[in-house]
Amino acid sequence: MYGEHKELLPDESQKLFTLAKSFHSFHSVLCFISNAFSPNSFSTPLTSFSFVFSLSPVVCSFRGSVSHGLTLELGETVHILEKCEGKSFSGSIGIFPAGYIHLKKAVVTNRGQYETVVPLEDPIITEVTSTLQEWSVLWKQLYVKHKVDLFYKLRHVMNELIDLRRQLLSGHLTQDQVREVKRHITVRLDWGNEHLGLDLVPRKEFEMVDADQISVSDLYKMDGGRQRHGDSCRMPVPHHLFVNLKSFTYNTIGEDTDIFFSLYDLREGKQISEKFMVKLNKNGGPKNPEKVDRLCALFTDLSNKDMKRDLYIVSQVIRTGRMLLNDSKKGPPHVQYRRPYGCAVLAMSDVLQTISELKEEKDFVLKVYTCNNENEWYQIHENIIRKSSTKYTAPSTNYGLIISLQLLRGDMEQVRKENPIIFNRGVAITRKLGFPDVIMPGDIRNDLYLTLERGDFERGGKSVQKNIEVTMYVLYADGEILKECISLGSGEHNISEYRSFVLYHNNSPRWSEVIKLPIPIDRFRGSHLRFEFRHCSTKDKGEKKLFGFAFTPLMREDGTTLSDESHELYVYKCDENTTFSNHALYLGLPCCKDDFNGCPNIPSSLIFQRSTKETLWISTQLSSTKLTQNVDLLALLKWKAHPERVMDILGRLRHVCGEEIVKFLQDILDTLFSILDDNTDKYGPLVFQSLVFIINLLRDSKFYHFRVRFSALEYLFKFIIQSRILYSRATCGMEEDQFRASIQELFQSIRFVLSLDSRSSETLIFTQAALLNSFPAIFDELLQMFTVQEVAEFVRGTLGSMPSTVHIGQSMDVVKLQSIARTVDSRLFSFPESRRILLPVVLHHIHLHLRQQKELLICSGILSSIFSIIKSSSLESSVQEEVEMMVESLLDVLLQTLLAIMSKSQTCPLSDWQGEYVSCLLSLLRQMSDIHFQHLLDNFQSKEELKEFLLKIFCVFRNLMKLSIFPRDWNVMRLLTSNIIVSTTQYLSPALHKSFTDADFDFKVWNSYFSLAVLFINQPSLQLETLTPAKRKKVFDKYGDMRVMMAYELFSMWQNLGENKIHFIPGMIGPFLGVTLVPQIEVRNIMIPIFHDMMDWEQRKNGNFKQVEAELIDKLDSLVSEGKGDENYRELFSFLLEKIEQETWRETGVSFVTSVTRLMERLLDYRDCMKGDETENKKIGCTVNLLNFYKSEINKEEMYIRYIHKLCEMHLQAENYTEAAFTLLLYWELLHWEERPLREFLHYPAQSEWHRKEGLCRKVIHYFNKGKCWEYGIPLCRELAFQYESLYDYQSLSWIRKMEAAYYDNIMEQQRLEPEFFRVGFYGRKFPFFLRNKEFVCRGHDYERLEAFQQRMLGEFPQAIAMQHPNQPDEGILQGDAQYLQIYAVTPVSENMEVLQMDRVPDRIKSFYRVNNVRRFRYDRPFHKGPKDKDNEFKSLWIERTTLILTHPLPGISRWFEVDKRELVEVSPLENAIYVVENKNQELRTLISQYQHKQLHGNINLLSMCLNGVIDAAVNGGIARYQEAFFDKEYISSHPEDTEKITQLKDLMQEQVHVLGVGLVVHEKLVHPEMRPLHKKLIDQFQMMRSSLCHVRPHIYTDPDKSKCILVFFAAMLAYLSTCKTLETAEQHPSNHQDNLNRITTSIKHATNMCLS
Repeated sequence: MYGEHKELLPDESQKLFTLAKSFHSFHSVLCFISNAFSPNSFSTPLTSFSFVFSLSPVVCSFRGSVSHGLTLELGETVHILEKCEGKSFSGSIGIFPAGYIHLKKAVVTNRGQYETVVPLEDPIITEVTSTLQEWSVLWKQLYVKHKVDLFYKLRHVMNELIDLRRQLLSGHLTQDQVREVKRHITVRLDWGNEHLGLDLVPRKEFEMVDADQISVSDLYKMDGGRQRHGDSCRMPVPHHLFVNLKSFTYNTIGEDTDIFFSLYDLREGKQISEKFMVKLNKNGGPKNPEKVDRLCALFTDLSNKDMKRDLYIVSQVIRTGRMLLNDSKKGPPHVQYRRPYGCAVLAMSDVLQTISELKEEKDFVLKVYTCNNENEWYQIHENIIRKSSTKYTAPSTNYGLIISLQLLRGDMEQVRKENPIIFNRGVAITRKLGFPDVIMPGDIRNDLYLTLERGDFERGGKSVQKNIEVTMYVLYADGEILKECISLGSGEHNISEYRSFVLYHNNSPRWSEVIKLPIPIDRFRGSHLRFEFRHCSTKDKGEKKLFGFAFTPLMREDGTTLSDESHELYVYKCDENTTFSNHALYLGLPCCKDDFNGCPNIPSSLIFQRSTKETLWISTQLSSTKLTQNVDLLALLKWKAHPERVMDILGRLRHVCGEEIVKFLQDILDTLFSILDDNTDKYGPLVFQSLVFIINLLRDSKFYHFRVRFSALEYLFKFIIQSRILYSRATCGMEEDQFRASIQELFQSIRFVLSLDSRSSETLIFTQAALLNSFPAIFDELLQMFTVQEVAEFVRGTLGSMPSTVHIGQSMDVVKLQSIARTVDSRLFSFPESRRILLPVVLHHIHLHLRQQKELLICSGILSSIFSIIKSSSLESSVQEEVEMMVESLLDVLLQTLLAIMSKSQTCPLSDWQGEYVSCLLSLLRQMSDIHFQHLLDNFQSKEELKEFLLKIFCVFRNLMKLSIFPRDWNVMRLLTSNIIVSTTQYLSPALHKSFTDADFDFKVWNSYFSLAVLFINQPSLQLETLTPAKRKKVFDKYGDMRVMMAYELFSMWQNLGENKIHFIPGMIGPFLGVTLVPQIEVRNIMIPIFHDMMDWEQRKNGNFKQVEAELIDKLDSLVSEGKGDENYRELFSFLLEKIEQETWRETGVSFVTSVTRLMERLLDYRDCMKGDETENKKIGCTVNLLNFYKSEINKEEMYIRYIHKLCEMHLQAENYTEAAFTLLLYWELLHWEERPLREFLHYPAQSEWHRKEGLCRKVIHYFNKGKCWEYGIPLCRELAFQYESLYDYQSLSWIRKMEAAYYDNIMEQQRLEPEFFRVGFYGRKFPFFLRNKEFVCRGHDYERLEAFQQRMLGEFPQAIAMQHPNQPDEGILQGDAQYLQIYAVTPVSENMEVLQMDRVPDRIKSFYRVNNVRRFRYDRPFHKGPKDKDNEFKSLWIERTTLILTHPLPGISRWFEVDKRELVEVSPLENAIYVVENKNQELRTLISQYQHKQLHGNINLLSMCLNGVIDAAVNGGIARYQEAFFDKEYISSHPEDTEKITQLKDLMQEQVHVLGVGLVVHEKLVHPEMRPLHKKLIDQFQMMRSSLCHVRPHIYTDPDKSKCILVFFAAMLAYLSTCKTLETAEQHPSNHQDNLNRITTSIKHATNMCLS
């Protein structure tokens, strides 16, 4: 690639820009900028230019405003071709000022079309640059996705990387500093990649590893830095915790402080480490100025077990000053006491993950709590941990100790090497109490840890309790105080005198303070500890008065040390005048109870008297490699004191624990050999058994480092070879042949010993084990005297002499394989000439163990080492012969081993060593060339053997892709594995075709091959479309698109099948269909023709392709639901149609492909709705669309039923209970009342068809009830009742009849709202397929009006544009690349007119039938035909009435249905007037009836507004305008055809007057007194309206009863109105007219009832 658009880091851009501005002369630079993700190509040959390759970042943007100028953006990278003057070029080539870029040296690789320009800089700098560019895109997405915490963390890490990169580029760092900076960079890169879900980067020495340059086994080991060895046990890796005290910000003390840090195990309730001590002055700074920024410690040798403990970092603060901090009266200022102040804790569980991930220092703040009661100081840390808040006081601020932590791993030598900066800071090494889990040879310790636990002391006649201070000395046998043998903690110098802290007024103090006593070994015997007790007075003098002491010797008389336990020491009385110059005066006294029992006769006249009521408790723990508390071990080391007990002493050695033995290993070995020298015959067998015991003991991983002590054979050979070399020099090579013969004889003896059957001889087992363990160590010595081939022959003969069976005993199998492992790891094996000699015998033994599935762990390590060596050698010379040997010996048995491992790993992931076998197989296949594959295939004796091999390797490959062999983020390994698989498949497929086609066709092996190919192409790691552009390009450049490679292989093999293709129909339809759903155009184009083949072959065989059709539809549904397929997929079937066009069965084929294409469209819409944050309406509409398709077009009943239940569930979630009932009713209608058994399906159990239909019926009835559509539930109740009655199930019959009756009650009693309906048009190509350019009628929610519905729809389609007119859209809108919504209200046209026209049907019932089971909806658009009458527009006002007919009636399985067809009619002005008046009359009647029957209570505003609207409109022109327009003589004469309609309008007007009169009567009864003026106004306007209609001759009803009732009504109304008027004029005497009014009102009621009936 000539150039990439790469972002330059901002700070560098600024620097380089400043540099660029300093150039005064500019050169025109010929260059081009290429897209980072596409190959470069030139349209103009450039041979005439001299190329100067360089990579140049743009340091300043250039707009390219000059002729042929090339636009540059800051941070882009350009590839410079030539500098020139006065030239300009076109195309992708252009000119710009040279000062706008910064030249960097680069190297061009892969010259040509796909060449890459790589800058010549440290690879880790390049990696940081590319990684930051990749992160920057993802970083912005974090903010968009509201992952704010990670957003800010990543920003911090990115800034750190920029700063670290700058440090590397500066070139001013030392080698150690460079190494440290690189370590910090890689830590941050790996952290960011992990948290962003990016790939793991394999590294070696902080740099990325090229997978092509190392073996697959080595690459596998790099996962997390794992390094496996051929040893039978893994070395436990110790952990070390680095603690750095940055500051103590609690400044209220004002005195010197000692801060102690230690590790505390809460579960065991004990301290597990030494203390780290920091001495601070009263200002909070280090007391020693040299320790500024050096207050750090390393808590070492923490095992994996320790890291799983309930560990806490405990910090105790001890101040040194006055007795009471805030009381200056308590003691003089010159007297200093150590006093407890506060404590802080930090749970390791809270910080361990953080410090493990970052692998760097991380800051933490520890609050310092003070103790409320000093008596509980010894357990303040536990109280804080357990949150016993009443026992301590929290600080007033959040400040306290600020520390930083870092977790290091590895042995100390490795840690020192990797972290030199830490150790240069004078870090204090803080060890565990006791020995670590891994004990190192030469680790000499002699530490006694003493815990000052507690004491009990008398008050001594004082009124208050004492303030007791304990002083401790270590004294030698001569009474001399040992200097600097007391340590309060690491980080400070040892002291000679220890003073405890003082607990105020406490006669039973509990200190629990741990002190370390590093006493020299030569001073230990005879030394003792003396404890002196003083009372610290707080009076003016501040005296410390001595009142007692205690002591204890460090060793017992038998030579063992003080035991690791608690000791109760006697306290002896003394006073200030007592001197201890003669220590013998008290050493003869008993120090404790056990000592007292050994001294029964103690004179009472001694100078020191024991205080019987006072006691001191201490506990000790010894960590020593020179002193022991074990009597048996001490007896062995001092055997000469009791030679007669040697036999017994040797026998008891086996009872000594391993830790004690390895601590004194050198001394024990010296002792055993000295015993052997004393009397070999007598003690030889026991000494030998002891040595065997010790050897077996050292096989434990914790004693791994001591095994080197037993390499005697190595040193023996060193002695022999060195002697021979010196002798040869002195004698000019004399006796060379004799020496060689001697060596030959020696090896013959070794071979003879190794060939013996040792199962019955323990001695022989030990001898063979010793030989095998030491044997590889002599190879380097032999190479000094013999050629590589000669030494290899010695080794081959020796290894070959070992028994070729794996049943010689497990321990010897292990020893044998360990010896082979060390042979493989030796320098000898690195020589090609020796490897060819040794490899057969090594492979022979490995083969035997793998065949028997024995010692697989060690074998995996050996094989990994072999493949690593062979890969390294292959880079320099040919390894064809060695690979051939490995193929013959290992390939088959490796496959068998992996199949066994994988069969056990179906339920759990592979372990590390099991994964090593995968890497070994991949290493071998990667090393194989076409010659190796050809030899492999030629060596099979029969087709059955070949078949078995192919089945094995295909099965292993499939398992590699199905099982979680590699972590999700280890894409490097996954891609390499895929590359090896596709390469191997290409080698093996010809053999499959050649051997198993035609007459020898084998379905099993072919099916295995096809399954492998399908699985391979569908691997997530190969879906390049999901990768970032940079990563996609990187993968494509290295491997290409491996899916395409495998697809070509698959297609080629399919074509080779011939007539055998029919065997894979329909079995492979689903898998092949899954391949075509991969979003890779080339793969799809390769695979689609296979379906034509399948259809053609089934047509030939069966005369149809029903199997292909059924399987394709089923699999298409499930695969798309899984997220496969995209918009482009449907276009691929056009290619299939082209091939079908040429077939005789084209008609059925085209029909089928068309149906599949339409199904694909609906499935994609359904999936997109389901996976997105779409609204319920969208999801429901999409599901309805798909459900109808399955029913009407392809008749797939099972799929249809599945989507019925999916749709029902959606309705229930949206609380669309009526729609849920209709949906479930679809399944109910498919069932019959029969006893046919049905299988278990969805959530239904296996049951009879009758019971399933009954259950469905009950559920549907329940949903109709919740949706208040009882009219739909009643027929189902009757259906169930009929079934129950026919079965004489009277209990169920009674239940269903009661439910039916309850539904009738609900219809009459419960209020139901009439929904509104809206027509919605979805126009434009941006809508989903099921909506695109279609119109629907939607049933609105309760109380939802047009405006609210429009807002809801625009919310569901935020990109849509609302159309502001009801006209049909033009073609531009229909085909536009946008979304348009057209919404307006429509009126339902009831299908049940007979119900609505029945007079005696209650309006509640009519209301239901007006808005339910409606399929036709009406929308009116007014317009004027002809000239508009200015005086009366009603004369020319026509109505364009559009009737929409839906595909299904509402309500139904959806709240909206598509418009099936539309009808358009024009309504004349007269017809419109009739329609308006008739509707208004009906509305009035309904409303008045509701108020009359008290269905509407309380507020009569609705009635008032309705009456006012009709009466006021009539007065101000409504009905009057109709009179003027249509009752005019001119109109009647000119429109004789409208005579009947005019009469109808007149009747409706008169009827309206009647209804209004009834309404006023009802209003009079219900109106509130405050609303009387409105009522009066309505009556006045009604009289005016009535008088305006007087000249209209009423229609004479032919019905005499109705005519009579009208006349009665008019007479009553006239009387009523006249009375009302009289009352208004005579309000002062209302009672005079009241009786008359009551009589008239009664008449009106009677007349009204007659009219309404």
